[in-house]
Amino acid sequence: MTTVAAPQKVFADRIGRIEVSATMAVAAEAAKLRAGGANLVDFGAGEPHFPTPQHIKDAAIAAINANFTRYTVVPGIPDVRKAIVDRHAADFGSDYGIDEAIFTVGEKHALFNAIQILVDHGDEVILPVPYWVSFKDIIQYAGGKVVYLQTSEAESFRITADAIERAITPRTRAIVLNSPSNPAGSVVSAEDLERIVRLAHERGIYLLLDECYVYLNYESKPVSAGSFSWAKEHMVVLGSLSKTYAMTGWRGGFALAPKAIIANLSKLQSQQTSNATSIVQKASIAALAGSQECVAEFRTEFKELRDYMLKKLAEIPGVTCTKPEGAFYVYPNISAFLGKGGVRTATELATRLLHEAHVVTVPGEAFGTGEHIRLSYPVTRQSIDEGTRRMGEFLSRLA
Repeated sequence: MTTVAAPQKVFADRIGRIEVSATMAVAAEAAKLRAGGANLVDFGAGEPHFPTPQHIKDAAIAAINANFTRYTVVPGIPDVRKAIVDRHAADFGSDYGIDEAIFTVGEKHALFNAIQILVDHGDEVILPVPYWVSFKDIIQYAGGKVVYLQTSEAESFRITADAIERAITPRTRAIVLNSPSNPAGSVVSAEDLERIVRLAHERGIYLLLDECYVYLNYESKPVSAGSFSWAKEHMVVLGSLSKTYAMTGWRGGFALAPKAIIANLSKLQSQQTSNATSIVQKASIAALAGSQECVAEFRTEFKELRDYMLKKLAEIPGVTCTKPEGAFYVYPNISAFLGKGGVRTATELATRLLHEAHVVTVPGEAFGTGEHIRLSYPVTRQSIDEGTRRMGEFLSRLA
């Protein structure tokens, strides 16, 4: 008698709870086409088109020449943590000490670890839709339950305190806010932000604040929930140098939070990456403590590119688009083309745009909606002209 062994499970269940980052998948597919000689217009990458400012690069070179290439303490050297808290205090009036700051390998690292230490199996996490692609997967990886908070395109995907309050249940552990948001560029008003902070604080709910684009607010004064020091106990402010200082490849980010949370973030990081790159820490000090003129210059250029992109999209019949208040993306509605020319979904449309029109976009399904594509506009005006021309021609053939 022959017995057949049951097939053994190869991978842990947790890896099945996440997907490959949609934006990274799009970038990989675009790279293949580019390697084959395709002339692509790339609206996919979520990064500035500017080079890293020279004074930041000089600081990194100086660190290398000074042999600052050994391990540092896990949460970052005191000087980089001081630069983080001083910059945030100067810009937003917050009140954090260096033991309430940690320097991480990009903001995504800080976000991942914050959710790992705060969210347990079955905990609910409120996530407004549309959302940045990684939020959902990181929450699910931790075993949390995502509670999707739908927003209205007619109201420019605005997030309100009233909507947040209605979504809260006895199992709510955390709320994720990204303002200005990726992908829609929506901004939580200062009034709603303060009400959300109070709601969370009074109920003992943690507020995870993704401030990746906080300096790219085009319609109002940038505001951080970190300024509400009376609610610090229930807040984790997550920040990035990538977009603010054109340092995407450097992988520098941080978290500001109470000492106990920072201690546990450092504990987890000690078993992952140890310290973030020593050289990047020195470059980040130069970015945070140095002149902020580059930040203002970037913001001015991004706003002009936003307006130019909106103008060119408006010339494509059938495409509608809300006006983003911040970040550097547009999130046009392409529902008029679904069901035409064999295109059933936004993913199929984005795929055909890539392969037939050679325009790189990211489909809305990655952000929780099925009628949109995301375009990143930190490119030249000539690229916007060419990319929207190709899009218009492709979409006209579908119609």
